[in-house]
Amino acid sequence: MSNELRNFLALSYEELEELNLKAKEQRKKRTPFGKIQEERLKYLTDEKRIKAVTVLFSDLEGRLHMLDYDKKFLIKSYDNLTFDGSSIRGFTAQRESDLRLGMDWASFYWGPADIFGGGKVLVFGDVIDKDGTPYNADIRGVLKGYADSLYKKEDYTLNAANEIEGFLFKGPDAERQYHENQKFEYVNTGGYYHSLPGDPLRTFIDTTAEVQRAMGFQNEKDHPEVAPSQFEINYSYTDVVGAADQIQLYKLICRQVANKMGLTASFLPKPVVGVNGSGMHTNVSVSKDGKNLFWDPKGEEQLSKFGWAFVDRVLTHGNDLCLLMNSSVNAYRRLDPHFEAPNQLKASPVDRGAMIRVPIGNERSMRVEFRAVAPDANPYLVMYSIFKTGLEGETAKIKNLRSAERYLPDNIYTAIENFEKAEWMTKLFGGDVKGRYADLKRASADRCARSLGTIVKAPEVQFHHEVYNQFLWNMF
Repeated sequence: MSNELRNFLALSYEELEELNLKAKEQRKKRTPFGKIQEERLKYLTDEKRIKAVTVLFSDLEGRLHMLDYDKKFLIKSYDNLTFDGSSIRGFTAQRESDLRLGMDWASFYWGPADIFGGGKVLVFGDVIDKDGTPYNADIRGVLKGYADSLYKKEDYTLNAANEIEGFLFKGPDAERQYHENQKFEYVNTGGYYHSLPGDPLRTFIDTTAEVQRAMGFQNEKDHPEVAPSQFEINYSYTDVVGAADQIQLYKLICRQVANKMGLTASFLPKPVVGVNGSGMHTNVSVSKDGKNLFWDPKGEEQLSKFGWAFVDRVLTHGNDLCLLMNSSVNAYRRLDPHFEAPNQLKASPVDRGAMIRVPIGNERSMRVEFRAVAPDANPYLVMYSIFKTGLEGETAKIKNLRSAERYLPDNIYTAIENFEKAEWMTKLFGGDVKGRYADLKRASADRCARSLGTIVKAPEVQFHHEVYNQFLWNMF
């Protein structure tokens, strides 16, 4: 069928950026939900060139799922969108499979037609249980509820920004084919900050950055990273739920751009041994009435007492949280001290081996950086656990807590054991969700060699939660 016969929405990148930044400003100003819903429904009704709405949600492990609803159907049925939750890992059992999706109309995105297809818009969904309450395994909904409650009770705004590293490999399906080739092939070996204009890595970075800019990410900088074929594309702070959503969109955009180039964007934490792995440094702060509560020009490292208390609580629970920040077998290859690995349970302004770094900041930018987060972690789990622990967790009576010689686990089994034993994790998620998550992580680990060894094994790629083939998984 000729494209000339179709009249689907396809906006310029400049128009897309304008629309997405306007939506972002509405979220920042906390425009009432009813007003945004009315505005979005009117837009969808009036914009005849839109054919479908892509609704996004994430499972318990952080894998992004998407459903396309016909626009006319969605306008009529947006308050009763059911789906089979038993098919989503970590969600309901078969006997109680019906879940619903509620539209988070504030989290509405216009995507470039050349990347996502013409005639579509994207919106994040809230997963709702049969009784109409937020579903307890939908951690995005848990995070959103927590952030909203803090704003109502304390007038706190939770802010975050992430530095997400990844690798670009040859071939459109390199991770699925790893068991055949037993290796990943670089597209570039230029190294840190170096890539010639027009080469595959630079073209990929440029294209991805353009898409992000159009989708309102408000880019800051982008560059090749230390390892060959490694990249990082940075963007600005936003509210915590928006920041976690942008991580999911970032990875989706990267994968889509790479696939259209016949390549693979991989967010495995350590896909190649002998070179630096990929991290997802997570920068956080808390503000009240527009004031950054982490800033104190007279404080140690100019971090306020409020900020240091936040750091101390997370350090106290560091081993409890490790499985959430490093959620795959492959992630524990990255926690290698030979490659600037942040595996030490301490805080430092300069030591890149520290789990928490206190960067140089000012009244606007003061923050703390959590370096021990892998790029394959569920961003909603990471954000929720960091903020709730930092604000409400316990503080251990350990001498020199911020510099004591303590280390994160070097394998997933120890991390699972720590997670299961931790009473704080039960308080965070409840026994049911905590148990489901641990079971998922153990099931993945049991499909891989227990000893990491010196080579990346095929099963740790094949059965990775962002890669796995469901047919293969069921044959195990």
